[in-house]
Amino acid sequence: MNKVFLIGNLTRDPELTETAGGVSVCHFAIAVNRSYTGSDGERQTDFFNVTAWRGLADTVARYTRKGNKVAVSGSIQIRNYEDNQGQRRTAVDVIAQDIEFLTAKSSGSEDDGYEAPSPAQNAPARKKPALQSFDDDGDIPF
Repeated sequence: MNKVFLIGNLTRDPELTETAGGVSVCHFAIAVNRSYTGSDGERQTDFFNVTAWRGLADTVARYTRKGNKVAVSGSIQIRNYEDNQGQRRTAVDVIAQDIEFLTAKSSGSEDDGYEAPSPAQNAPARKKPALQSFDDDGDIPF
């Protein structure tokens, strides 16, 4: 089974492109802090390249920016390539299957005009039902 779960902050704005076939693809990187500190007392950080496809790619590009905290679940993909000097290199990428946005959308943000509704705006006003008296004549049906 190839499954990975990561929580971290975007290190740069997501880059949305399209394949020749018109499929959306979004590339971004996240910084994930390790749960322990090194011998020097500093917390270590790992950096992961993440790729999202299709609708998820569009959503990530639209609603996230550098510094936003996200939870990514997906799989690890290893690819080999040749760099400019002809050296053979290996890259490890996370292919996102699901992304949850953990940074609240600020109300002062401009971008696309999207503002997440507050819970009070989202819930319809409800009246508490009036309680009716119950006539208990003592008969038990069993």
